[in-house]
Amino acid sequence: MKIVLGSGVIALFGVLVGTHFWINFLVKRQYGQFVREDGPQSHATKRGTPTMGGIVIIFMVVAAYTISHIVLWEPPRASSVLLLALLVATGFLGFLDDWAKISRQNSSGISPRAKIIGQVVIGVAFAYLSLGFPDDRGQSPASDKISFVRDIDWLRLGTIGAIIWMTFLITAYSNAVNLTDGLDGLATGASCIVFAAFSLISIWQRNQWCGMESSDDALCYEVRNPYDMAAISVALAAACFGFLWWNARPAKIFLGDTGSLALGASMAGLSIYTRTELLLVILGALFVLEAASVTLQVSYFKLSHGKRIFKMAPLHHHFELMGWDEITVVIRFWIICGIAAATAFGVFYAEWVVMA
Repeated sequence: MKIVLGSGVIALFGVLVGTHFWINFLVKRQYGQFVREDGPQSHATKRGTPTMGGIVIIFMVVAAYTISHIVLWEPPRASSVLLLALLVATGFLGFLDDWAKISRQNSSGISPRAKIIGQVVIGVAFAYLSLGFPDDRGQSPASDKISFVRDIDWLRLGTIGAIIWMTFLITAYSNAVNLTDGLDGLATGASCIVFAAFSLISIWQRNQWCGMESSDDALCYEVRNPYDMAAISVALAAACFGFLWWNARPAKIFLGDTGSLALGASMAGLSIYTRTELLLVILGALFVLEAASVTLQVSYFKLSHGKRIFKMAPLHHHFELMGWDEITVVIRFWIICGIAAATAFGVFYAEWVVMA
């Protein structure tokens, strides 16, 4: 438990302090955000606000995991290294997009096609490697089955199918968080809630882990390194919580694609490693709704020759244009995310109670 707590404390205070210096660095170089011209007019004042705040989150999560393991003399696990590599790789892809916006002095970064290709390449590499590195029990970080709160035995996909499935999850959730990151603190606060729920899930799985000699084979969880998953989940939740100090309205800095893509991919990665892939639909319901609103809007616009379902997509902009204040939208969406996370954890725990 010391590693879990240590990771959280280091990530929290590291982001709180580090973001202050990162903001000053970006301001001096005038590396600011460019705002969509077709968005709500109230967002025009946000033009020029420093972006790429996700760099601090990524750096401190990796540092928190590394430092806590060095101090307590614990070796890194394959699962953790792969998950952190996913965080860094998708963050770097987001950085390329953010840097393109800054260098071009407009809101268009790298092309959507290039971004999707990058996400697919990262997803395939992560999925392929996650199916390897078996431990002494023959357990790999990921499995070739679709999972809900555990692996579903009759939904075995095989190696190729599993790689496609995991790549889809990583691409879908990284884009979903990216779409949600449109209001001050919205994506950061919601991500904090989701990662906090993953922390509880991982800690519970560690206490009921099949790798423990005293575990009940009928109830234990067939996962890999749940203790390390808890450490990374707590670090991510704490880092997002600390970043809210600077990202809450009025935001002094934005996540940027650097942060949003990395956070979304990490959610997908944690769902894969904790065997809660389908549960993430409930746990991350807010992000699913935001992404679905864009899909529905675009599809209906094309099919109806110019008509719209929402005043604007993603969904948070629709409520802004209905007259809701930005902070009202953010808080209410946080509440929705909290309810979804509590429901998901309730479903997760209820399955164990029923089996017991």
